[in-house]
Amino acid sequence: MREALKEARKAFDAGEIPVGAVVASQNKIIARAYNQTEQLKDATAHAEMLAVTGAANYLGAKYLTECTLYVTLEPCIMCAGALQWVQLQKLVFGAPDLQRGYSLVKSPVLHPRTEVVKGIKGEESKELLDQFFKRIREK
Repeated sequence: MREALKEARKAFDAGEIPVGAVVASQNKIIARAYNQTEQLKDATAHAEMLAVTGAANYLGAKYLTECTLYVTLEPCIMCAGALQWVQLQKLVFGAPDLQRGYSLVKSPVLHPRTEVVKGIKGEESKELLDQFFKRIREK
């Protein structure tokens, strides 16, 4: 999760909503990304989506059944849907997303075999988000 936070700080510095993600397989980081929706002019360029694409390219496979995604903010429904399609083994996230997080949906969104761990480095993740939005409000 420390590495995901490093990615989130890159997003912060680039003026993007500070969310970072890394994908690990066999205790090795195989992909890393941060939100790039403004830079790429693409509303789907969330950290999770970019990291999943990088991991799939690295593995040469469309499924991430032996991978863990570490992300600083709870994935939105779009990202959770993508995680379902790639059959992610494990999702670890920091801060909950009380406005757009996938857990707001009543039906299961993730793949049934996906293990979920919540709240890891959650305070640090939330603090970075709070700083970002405070900076936006002050402008």
